[in-house]
Amino acid sequence: MKYNFDEMISRRNTNCIKWDASADSEMLPMWVADMDFRTAPAIVEALQKRVAHGIFGYTRVPDEYYQAVISWLDRRHGLKTKKDWFIYTSGVVPAISAIIKAMTEPGDKVILQTPVYNCFFSSVRNNGCEILSNPLIYAGQTYRMDYEDLERKAADPRAKVLVLCNPHNPAGRVWTHEELVRLGEICIRHNVLVISDEIHCELVYPGHKHLPFASISEEFLKHSVTCISPSKAFNIAGLQIANIIAPDDEIRRKIDRAINVNEVCDVNPFGVIATIAAYNEGEEWLDQLVGYIGENYKFMKDFCAVNLPEFPLAVLEGTYLAWMDCSALHIPSEELGVRLQKEAKLWLNAGAIYGKDGDNFMRWNLACPRERVADGLNRFLAFVKNNK
Repeated sequence: MKYNFDEMISRRNTNCIKWDASADSEMLPMWVADMDFRTAPAIVEALQKRVAHGIFGYTRVPDEYYQAVISWLDRRHGLKTKKDWFIYTSGVVPAISAIIKAMTEPGDKVILQTPVYNCFFSSVRNNGCEILSNPLIYAGQTYRMDYEDLERKAADPRAKVLVLCNPHNPAGRVWTHEELVRLGEICIRHNVLVISDEIHCELVYPGHKHLPFASISEEFLKHSVTCISPSKAFNIAGLQIANIIAPDDEIRRKIDRAINVNEVCDVNPFGVIATIAAYNEGEEWLDQLVGYIGENYKFMKDFCAVNLPEFPLAVLEGTYLAWMDCSALHIPSEELGVRLQKEAKLWLNAGAIYGKDGDNFMRWNLACPRERVADGLNRFLAFVKNNK
């Protein structure tokens, strides 16, 4: 490998949420979804050059930015876009919140496919809307959509929006063409707008391919809004940059208004520069990163097969987040999370925060050197042995 993803880099005392949220120096955090790897060298170099200038005032987003994003989406994912379709903002969560604000009225309903990323819940509730859960079906260590239930939920006259997570966090699914078509046809039939959160779209493993919802057909393109960001794939979440892709003029006008009402219409110069560098010069680094994290998952899967056979992992098709079935412990996930921190000095995400469907699970962040993955697994194994 050209890049050393085994390097152990200390992030303590950098005001890092992942590592500094706990004062316990022995705590191993494998929870919040950011990586313990340095970002691509091209991004670091571009940022260093900008820092050397020494003035950091308000920034404009240049044509070069749009060209970089448009070219990346076309060559990497086959999604053809136009500059006029884009609205930049500070993150995918603010983007989703603004889209819901734009496309609903208080009291409307938003469909979520649970278990799902916990911030979706607050984005719905903060806009005065009601959550309609369309639970995914778990079988054979993977998830599938429940289309019959989705048809019923989408038929509710107050259902206005569905938030699609693709790739899905925390289920690890990369939805197929057939799955997305069935979902899209149901939503179009009932005039339910699809918000497609594709923030993990670069993190897809061999045998699977990310398919942007909007790329399926002209009808799907017009009946959806896509949210993307380089933040997960290139570990630059702190630079706060994301894009909304809304091809419909009227929908885009409403979203732009909501973005301004929510006061998330400005971005910082470092996010702009990092995005350009990532999409223009970061592809080789990204490909090697995905290969490394894929091997981390294989390592974890092999370890569990030998040492933790009662704790199966969901098949990981995309994201760097492993989803472990911990029902063998008979401990609610929130309690298990607290006890793991206290007894094993291991910080994982409790499955319950992703909806009641996730309560038997824990979410692991595998975007770290393999030595840390092994450390976390051995801590978990010791906890299990002590609680038999």
